Amino acid sequence: MSLQPSAGDEPTLMRWMRLEIGRINDGVVAERKRLSHLLREEHPSSVTKGGSEYNFDRGTLLGLEQGLPRELQGRLRLPILFYFDSTVPDSFFLADEAALQALQHLEEISPLRRMQGGRLWIAKPIVYAIMNRYPTAMQVMLG
Repeated sequence: MSLQPSAGDEPTLMRWMRLEIGRINDGVVAERKRLSHLLREEHPSSVTKGGSEYNFDRGTLLGLEQGLPRELQGRLRLPILFYFDSTVPDSFFLADEAALQALQHLEEISPLRRMQGGRLWIAKPIVYAIMNRYPTAMQVMLG
């Protein structure tokens, strides 16, 4: 009689899912840097959770510099992270107040929107459109 767990066993499935989510999140930046710091770097970059170099697009950073007040540049950490939650399939959430303020200042999100419980839910099509306008400055992370 085999004591090996089956693929349908709940703990085994959850362990496998955590491993897969970890692999997917390997491309997410591990150390988010302030915009003001990235602007001073000759080659603005950081390191991903998987250990790879993550290069920021200088043109995107310069555009953010022009569009945001200096005080916010000193608080905003990049990339801005949007989080996926499988219980809300049509939206991502933002959990960073400085990121919310930056996106509102850039007129990407209405100034009337407010976080509730430390989260602001944003429809996926809106997030994808924002990501396309600011290459390398935004990432999606699976929870």
